[in-house]
Amino acid sequence: MRQPRPRLKPLAPLAALCALGLVAASPTRAQTAAPVSLRILAINDFHGYLRPPPGGIRITDPADASKKIMVPAGGAERMATVVKQLREGHKNNIFVAAGDLIGASPFLSAMFHDEPTIESLSMMGLAISSVGNHEFDEGKDELLRMQNGGCHPVDKCQGPHPFLGAKFRYLAASTIDKATGKPVFPPYEIKEFDGIPVAFVGLTLKNTPNLVSPAGVASLDFRDEAETVNALIPELKAKGVEAIVVLIHEGGFPTGDYNECPGISGPIVDIVKKFDKAVDVVISGHTHQAYVCEIDGRLVTSGDKYGTLVTAIDLQLDPKSHDVISARADNTIVKIAGTAKDPEQSALLESYDRLAAPIANRPAGSVTETLSRVPNDSGESPLGDIVADAQLRATSSEPNGGAVIAFTNPGGVRTDITRREDGAVTYADVFASQPFRNQLVTMTLTGEQLKDVLEQQWADPKRPRALQVSKGFAYAWDASKPDGARIVASRMSLDGRPIDPAASYRVTVNNYLAEGGDGFTVFKEGTAQQFGIYDVDALYAYFKANSPVGPTAGKRIERIN
Repeated sequence: MRQPRPRLKPLAPLAALCALGLVAASPTRAQTAAPVSLRILAINDFHGYLRPPPGGIRITDPADASKKIMVPAGGAERMATVVKQLREGHKNNIFVAAGDLIGASPFLSAMFHDEPTIESLSMMGLAISSVGNHEFDEGKDELLRMQNGGCHPVDKCQGPHPFLGAKFRYLAASTIDKATGKPVFPPYEIKEFDGIPVAFVGLTLKNTPNLVSPAGVASLDFRDEAETVNALIPELKAKGVEAIVVLIHEGGFPTGDYNECPGISGPIVDIVKKFDKAVDVVISGHTHQAYVCEIDGRLVTSGDKYGTLVTAIDLQLDPKSHDVISARADNTIVKIAGTAKDPEQSALLESYDRLAAPIANRPAGSVTETLSRVPNDSGESPLGDIVADAQLRATSSEPNGGAVIAFTNPGGVRTDITRREDGAVTYADVFASQPFRNQLVTMTLTGEQLKDVLEQQWADPKRPRALQVSKGFAYAWDASKPDGARIVASRMSLDGRPIDPAASYRVTVNNYLAEGGDGFTVFKEGTAQQFGIYDVDALYAYFKANSPVGPTAGKRIERIN
């Protein structure tokens, strides 16, 4: 495909300058006038996948463009090798990221509050990262600990050695501490390459408060991404900066392969168009997509998720104007086959494995087939059903809350529980699907409030969120109706009996939803709250009691039209 070449500014021909007597025609001066090359290596949405994710990356089959294939890819050991290989032969290089390096992580990282991931990426030479929404999963103070080091305030020091914090620098220009009015992390960092300053600006998506526990970010203000960058341009130019790279944790949805960009849509398109023309390159994330795009004359990239890709961005910098004169990018697959493991990374992972293995390998039970988190047309998923059932089971007795209905948010169900050959499921498998360790909260809601909270599934029209519901509760929604009127009240039922708008029901959700997470603010109105066990422990107990576990009959949610 044609690679984007944004804001092309060719240098004046040397011969013409010599003819005007402006340049001495000497080999030394000619060499000085040559463009400066810079290679930027970038990742996004690593999410603590120190081991390769199940399946790898889905790409177009090189042998048949009408088909898709899965390529086993990812993992810190091989990503470190690919990063080293992509650095070779490039004197000027830097390794950066666009957020969500941690959070929603598999067991090996999450058990240690993502300290292993921070150490792993620091060892790879990561220099800069923007802050993603998942960096705030445990709140602002915990993210500051990730940067600065120290023991966890509750679980203390659990790792094989002291946690020293990130060697790379987090940036968050648009994330403001309400108490001080200043960014909670530096807004940008300027690096020099052969005397040319290049600014890297870090941005967290504006919608972060709706994606994480509200209590964890209550002291922060998340401002408009484009307005923040544009306000910084005069300051950067005053420091002699002309080359500007934005690391933003927001993205888009293309329709092409991992190095293409046909028909891209999503928030990143409008944001890039609003950026000042001084912005040269945008490295994006959040949507877990892979693309190399040209949007509004700027190069825009994203590297899938879970460490399956490393994006290599090659810039040519004008030694006189210090601006970008060309930019191109290539997404490189971190292939399992044929890529050697980095021994330093292997040693790090093994040191944590020794501590984690006894817990991770505990038998949970078994499955009859893979439990998928992928929803059907109505919004219901096999694994979502099981998770909701597990949370209802954990809180249905009177001492534990007396719940009759349980809801869980789809974003909290992070990965399938894949069936192995013997069907066995471990604690690590269960944890991977429920990695946030959210506490269960049982509350009282009226039937009318139940309808209201279900209507909030479409609060964000661009990203509807279908709550997963427990066995016994059922409802129907009409896709042809407007926002606020999609739930068919007469089709809401519990154990076959219609939901009474005036009656009270005990309902279990996780504490993320209880605080209004994902825009479900009605849950904040719940009364007589009772806190219970963690969601992952509820799912583990469900497997212990009910294995082998298979997909339920479903049909708890019905879509009309």
